[in-house]
Amino acid sequence: MNNSRVIVALDFPDVVAAWQHIRVLDPGLCRVKVGMELFTGGGPDLVEALVADGFDVFLDLKFHDIPTTVAKACTVAAGLGVWMLNIHAGGGRQMLLAAREAIARESHQPLLIGVTVLTSLASADLADVGIEAAAADHVARLAGLCKSAGLDGVVCSAQEAGELRAALGREFILVAPGIRPAGSASNDQKRTMTPAEAILAGSHYLVIGRPVFQALDPVQMLQQLNREIDVALAQRKV
Repeated sequence: MNNSRVIVALDFPDVVAAWQHIRVLDPGLCRVKVGMELFTGGGPDLVEALVADGFDVFLDLKFHDIPTTVAKACTVAAGLGVWMLNIHAGGGRQMLLAAREAIARESHQPLLIGVTVLTSLASADLADVGIEAAAADHVARLAGLCKSAGLDGVVCSAQEAGELRAALGREFILVAPGIRPAGSASNDQKRTMTPAEAILAGSHYLVIGRPVFQALDPVQMLQQLNREIDVALAQRKV
């Protein structure tokens, strides 16, 4: 059983490039995330191949449409054997409920995670689209909506994890992107933390991409990340 808290982001433009990098990973040391860019190029066949190779797949497509359409998409995703998938909390309660009910009818039931506020957005960016609340307040509102609709957790910045954990409970899963090992560049992420900081803040799973593949030895980097996370979990004691 894979107990790793690391989700490696497979953010590559095509399947050939993706497999060149996937081959250096150990499915016992991490899980993997397939987002819109790679899914557009590789489609369901790529996802099924990853599952067949032993990887737990987080399908990061952020479904956001009318309830019926999202429910059908979630049913198809469950049939691919993915470990986790996400939908956008901004789609509203009825869409969230429809997705939850669709997955509950399937023999394979992946974790269903809501997307709150992208880690590339700060409060000023939200104001540009008419949301006057601070980023952390908007995240809390959407996360509460997700929990009330029966979702398993949310994607959120690790900077909001502590408050969400306190408000929504220990079992509500918090998936934190924007994780950068100490000394790494933040790239296009605005709200970042190190792996240890994110775990101590209350995050359950950490999305890490470029730092793994840019390492001289990606497997060694994964082992290092897992050790760092284990130490932080022991300090957190839960």
